[in-house]
Amino acid sequence: MGLETVLKFELYDLGYKKLAIDNGIISLEGTLDDVIELNLWLRTAGRVFIDVASFNAHTFDDLFDAVQSVDWSPWLNKTSKITIDSVSTKHSDLFSKSDIQAIVKKSIITSLQDRYGTKTIDETGAHVPIRIHALNNQFTLRLDTSGHGLNKRGYRTRFDAPLRETLAAAMLKLSRWAPSDALLDPCCGSGTILIEAAMMAKNIAPGLNQTFCSESWPMFSPTDWPNARQTATDAIIDTDYRIYGSDNNPDILKTARYNIKRAGLDGIFVETKCVSNIRSRFDQGKIISNPPYGIRLEDQGSTHKLYNQMGHQFNTHFKDWHYYILTADDDFETYFNKKATKKRKLFNGNIRCDLYQYF
Repeated sequence: MGLETVLKFELYDLGYKKLAIDNGIISLEGTLDDVIELNLWLRTAGRVFIDVASFNAHTFDDLFDAVQSVDWSPWLNKTSKITIDSVSTKHSDLFSKSDIQAIVKKSIITSLQDRYGTKTIDETGAHVPIRIHALNNQFTLRLDTSGHGLNKRGYRTRFDAPLRETLAAAMLKLSRWAPSDALLDPCCGSGTILIEAAMMAKNIAPGLNQTFCSESWPMFSPTDWPNARQTATDAIIDTDYRIYGSDNNPDILKTARYNIKRAGLDGIFVETKCVSNIRSRFDQGKIISNPPYGIRLEDQGSTHKLYNQMGHQFNTHFKDWHYYILTADDDFETYFNKKATKKRKLFNGNIRCDLYQYF
């Protein structure tokens, strides 16, 4: 939620023009090759789904019959491991998620038994997660081709701060950061914003080191995904960038350095430093950061002190820089001591935030 426009322009850049945009979802028509490309290259999307069926159902009998009538053979075989990973219902006669889940699974199994003339489906093969969405009795069944959130790039293996990689990438895109811009994150934590910036600069596909459940689906040949990964590897460029981070916690910076190394990146400089001591030798650039929110009451005092220090430092030593600060604290501008040029509502997981933009 909140990143639909960012994702829209990402898709435009990849050559996808005919898009249908809804809350939290962008739909398009594509091929199996597109499934691979979108999983490998999208930086701000959560997952890539295939819509396989849409129908009306008012009763559980309607639901069972409609699901059974779907031709599942392009997607499932007699060994597919089928899971109903999510059920979402709104304004529909059927609302028991557990019952919907059980009936859809039973109907799919029955359809496969009829298709292959067998009494059992052993489900020892490729995993095919299915999501069900119902709105006003209109059901949509979706195959999850990713199998996990696309934010899981593979470089964050240690416990660290909860800023999702997809949101960090969105912050960079909303700031219109370019590799020619100096970038500073004075609350860099485990380095997510810095790493996402370097991956963009070097044109590293965010899904290059991920494994997706659909790779083992029968409709893909054994060479489809390896060939796409090789193409993505060949597209990586060697470029210079000025990416810097700091944090007052030396332990979290150990994690940042570890993550940077796991991402296969160099040229990112991080150091232990309090916000009150940050400086830069560059006259212009962009500060992009996700400082602590102070959601717990006992943390608000130190958090507001941090915002006050940020405001003083930025307005004193970074006068010609642009700032992009993500926080869930509604009092940020008060303690930063400057009203934002623009605010944008975003969500960090389930936490509603604002991206405070200072041009």
